[in-house]
Amino acid sequence: MAEKVILVLVDGMRPDGLLQCGHPFVDTLRKNATVYLQAQTVIPSVTLPCHMSLFHSVDPERHGITTNTYAPQVRPIEGLVDRLDNHGKKCAFFYNWEELRDLSRPDHLHTSLLISEHKAEHTDDKITDAAIRYIQEEQPDFLFLYLGETDELGGHDNGWMSDIYLQVVNNAIACTERLYKSLPEGYTLILTADHGGHGRGHGSDMPEDMTIPILCTGPRFEKGLELPGGSIKDIAVTIADLLEVSHAKEWEGTALQFQSK
Repeated sequence: MAEKVILVLVDGMRPDGLLQCGHPFVDTLRKNATVYLQAQTVIPSVTLPCHMSLFHSVDPERHGITTNTYAPQVRPIEGLVDRLDNHGKKCAFFYNWEELRDLSRPDHLHTSLLISEHKAEHTDDKITDAAIRYIQEEQPDFLFLYLGETDELGGHDNGWMSDIYLQVVNNAIACTERLYKSLPEGYTLILTADHGGHGRGHGSDMPEDMTIPILCTGPRFEKGLELPGGSIKDIAVTIADLLEVSHAKEWEGTALQFQSK
């Protein structure tokens, strides 16, 4: 039987930010997950290009999005949500940055909720609570939860690895813990980021910008296993495999390690 998957993405969360944020749930996740702490994102390490690469499993030079402004693809690639929906899977997006609306094509999401309060506090908490209610009521096959405060309020406003940045990462992990503990049986949860950051910005090929964490916990993932490697392009492939959906022919990623049935 296919798995059901929740993908939580914390915008701008560096691996060392995750480890140093001080939330005890980080240790719980590491003990119960297969963990990649040196995974790589794509160049440019900018939010929308990175998300497009996550959902389409190719580099920005292939999907064509190199800034935070979306433009229709010249040579369209079928994205993760479109492919899952075409195979009868119920998909949902819960997010607080409006530009992510173009990650899937129209009429492929069962539910989509945007809570957009520019630079306002507590949007991560609000969107997490809404996602929890939806999961419990609808039990979707795939749900994407985007938490954006770490990038905006933490990194850009106060600097990556600043005290306030770490506090906002801590709150994102608290949101993740609340969701994790509410999940019905049989769900896999993947926690990741789109990029890191340094100073008050990102977008370069510096390790601080390019390195992201990926933590996978669920019935098919080995507990307490830390592995090298990993790419943001591997996530769509992994989710498709867990949901027993074939890959789009253009996808370039490789499935992250999980146990066969």
